[in-house]
Order: sequence, then C-alpha cells, then structure tokens
Amino acid sequence: MSGITDFLTGPWEHLFMQRAFAVAVMCGIVSGVVGSHVVLRGMAFIGDAVSHSVFPGVAIAFVLHFNLVLGGAVAGLLTALAVAVFSQNRRLKEDSVIGVFFAAAFGLGIVVLSTAPGYSGSLESFLFGQILGISDSDVLTVAVTGLVLLAVAAAVHKELVTVSLDRETARAAGLPVFALDIVLYALVTVTVVISLQAVGNILVLALLITPAACARLLTDRIGVMMLLAPAIGAGSAVVGLYLSYAYNLAAGGLIVLVVTAVFVLCWVFAPRHGLLAAGRRRRSRGRAGAPPASAPVRPADGDAPARTPAA
Repeated sequence: MSGITDFLTGPWEHLFMQRAFAVAVMCGIVSGVVGSHVVLRGMAFIGDAVSHSVFPGVAIAFVLHFNLVLGGAVAGLLTALAVAVFSQNRRLKEDSVIGVFFAAAFGLGIVVLSTAPGYSGSLESFLFGQILGISDSDVLTVAVTGLVLLAVAAAVHKELVTVSLDRETARAAGLPVFALDIVLYALVTVTVVISLQAVGNILVLALLITPAACARLLTDRIGVMMLLAPAIGAGSAVVGLYLSYAYNLAAGGLIVLVVTAVFVLCWVFAPRHGLLAAGRRRRSRGRAGAPPASAPVRPADGDAPARTPAA
C-alpha cells in the first residue's frame, strides 16, 4: 500500500512536476474540446498542417532572436487564414488546400533554418516538447489562453457544429461560413501552439485528434463527446506524466502512447461502435436466420416492388 501511495504522491513533491501536471491537464482539456470540432468536420489533417505551419515562424523567430512560441503562433494563424481563404473555392477540397500550405510552410521553415547554423539543439524542445522544464509564466500563459479558447469555442459551438454537419445548409441559413472557418482554424492554431511544450511539434496532432476520436467511438451525442474528449485528453496526460516520472522516459512520447492505447481500447470495446459490439451484431443476425419464404422481401431502391410468392 505504501508503494502505491508513494507512486501517486511522489511526483507532487516536485515543483516542476506540479507545473507539468497543470499544463498537461489544461492542454488535454482544450485539445479535447477543439479537437472534437475538428473530428466532426472530418479534417484531422488540419491539425498536422497547423503544427507544421508554425515551423517557419519558429525558424524566423530563432534567426531574429524573438520568442519562438510567439513566432510560431503568428505563422500558424497566417497559414490558417490562407487555408480558409483558398478553401472557399469549392473546386478544391479543404484537405487539398491544407496539403498545399502545409508543404509550403514546412519548406519555408527548412530554408530559413538553413541560414542559421547550430540551430538543432535550440529547437529540440520545440520539436519534442519540454513539459518538465516549463516556468510559472508558462503555466499562467497556458491557463489564460486556454480559458479564452474554451470561451470562444462555447460561444460559437452551435454554429461550428452546423457548419461541420452541412456547409450548404449553414450557408442557406445565413451563417457566416467563411468567418466560422477562420474561427475554427484560429482555435486549432492557438491550441497547437499552447500544446507544443507538452508534447512538441511532432506529436501535437495526437493530443488534438486522438481524444476526440475516442469520444466519437463512445457516443453518438455531440454534447457528451465534448465532455468525454477533454476528460480522455487530460486523463491520458496525467497517466503519461506518472509513467514518465516512474520510469524516467520522455513525457511527451508517453502521453501520446497512453492516449493511443485508450483509442485502441475504445476501438475494440466501445459499447455500440467497437469491434466486439460489431461482432455481436453479426452473430445475432446470423442466429436470426433468413426470413420465411412467404414473407415479402423489402426491395432495394430502384428495384421493382416485391411480391409475395403465390401459395
């Protein structure tokens, strides 16, 4: 019993772990809420694109000796705005436009960094996360920014859901679809930026998408999904940090592995949409057998009307 108690209370004896838990939970909550809208929209690629589009901003900030996070935020918002503008041409699907600007932004970052020798060590924390090295000011920044993001997401929740489900209906209803696109992209960008210290640029997509994907498997109700996703994100972050402390392994990577393990469990055991539930439904239909010969067969769309066989 004492071993379990030491395991649970040990990390909290260190100030750097207290900061890490605070930031991890806040990032998990915000990412879960914003990521739910991304998953509903079917645009998970935007998370990866934004996480890479901040790269040139960080590179430029590094070369000019500015704040790396601020540089990344500016670059991400500019890229998100460009994606929103170019996506209004319905000849191109949204993921195509995202792919164009994702590649362009990453290429620009590589070019900029090639002019600054000796950059790799300085950007290691940006790429892989450094949640155990954050300061009190970082915690405050994440807290304030996270509250603003949650407030904005709550204010436009119904509108974002409407656009996600049917853009044309939303446009016909008079909703400002273009403005809502920009709002969603901005939410994703800022969420990615504040999560960089938790899991890093390379792994941030997992924190944004995977908890929402888990919630999508567990429920058909959007409101419940918006509660489950942040709970899964925050819980996975806490478990990942505990494992990192216990085994002296990379915190960001373990957070991602834990939330991925949760996704696999949901994919197998989800009560309605999991693998086992689908297997039970197939077996149930098999036991029911074929309909009696005298029973009319329901026609498929476009087929001739079914007729009951003559006696």
